[in-house]
Amino acid sequence: MDTNIEKDTPCSSIAVESIVRIGTAGALWGLCSGSYDANKLGLAGYSRASFVAKSIGVTSFQCGMFAGVFSLTRCGIQSYRGREDVINAAAAGAIVGAAIAVGTRSKKEVAGMAALLSILGAAADYSRTL
Repeated sequence: MDTNIEKDTPCSSIAVESIVRIGTAGALWGLCSGSYDANKLGLAGYSRASFVAKSIGVTSFQCGMFAGVFSLTRCGIQSYRGREDVINAAAAGAIVGAAIAVGTRSKKEVAGMAALLSILGAAADYSRTL
């Protein structure tokens, strides 16, 4: 059975799957970091629970959203180009990196984050294909 799941799966399904996976990882990260930060702030009771819940929600949403944008962009570029190579992941990483840093309004930070995530996306894609 020689079927390539990525070629046969629509981009939207790949994006939803990555949103769920990385969003769940973000929720776990938010739980750990929220609890740690709540301890540092000396929160207890309702205020602690509220702080941790907000941390879980924010981190999960951010991680899931950027993972979905990366997956959808990578898949879209791959469909458009008709090639399966690291350039797709590098371009998607650059777009997501720029989207993450655009709130800083610093061109240096946008370019730096775009370059960093472009490199990381290409490296992850290259290591996946080995």
